[in-house]
Amino acid sequence: MDELSPLTHETLSETAYSTLAEALIQGRFQPGQRLKIRDLAAQLGTSVTPVRDAILRLVQDEALSFRSARDIRIPGMTLPEYLEIRAIRLALEGLAAAEAARRARSTDIAGLEALLARHETAMKALDWREGLRANQEFHFRLAAIARMPILAAQLRRLWLRMGPLIAQTYLEGERAMIEHHYPVLDALRAHNPKAAERAIQDDITKGGQGILASVSAAQTKETDHG
Repeated sequence: MDELSPLTHETLSETAYSTLAEALIQGRFQPGQRLKIRDLAAQLGTSVTPVRDAILRLVQDEALSFRSARDIRIPGMTLPEYLEIRAIRLALEGLAAAEAARRARSTDIAGLEALLARHETAMKALDWREGLRANQEFHFRLAAIARMPILAAQLRRLWLRMGPLIAQTYLEGERAMIEHHYPVLDALRAHNPKAAERAIQDDITKGGQGILASVSAAQTKETDHG
């Protein structure tokens, strides 16, 4: 067997970045939560240096707020920021859904059906972590079915910010977090791009009403205390 290359500092930093980015996207953290580099390093089984490098990259991605080495937080979101991200998601995810409807194969449909079943099981078990993972995976799966890797990369960057926000309101959202996914699946079965685009946009706007309310309330509270 060929010898494997030893792990380098760059490899460890990239692994730490990928792991933390995935945790943000999947809603493992919530807005306002403080992160400690040493704790994260212990969880990842590495030294603090790769984690610090990963943190700095995520700060550049605007996914983390770095006030000092002792004050690293998951940032909140202002109402204008949320509305801008939502508008971009409507365009990008609408495009992905439409193209997915054109390209979807039977195996893609079966995969989405299994994913929705997994999401339903998680909701019944009140397993919010698995539910969040299934929700995020559904949205990303559309870009994969559409075979649009550049669009998928842009979505990942947006979801670095959206993941924690969705996690904050997921349990309160209840059925709204999944019910709009079924019309998307129906549209892909029918290979109807317009219906698929409309359905995923309904999911973002109607399913995201709780998120909008949460962001609005937080901004009102901050204004009142300002």
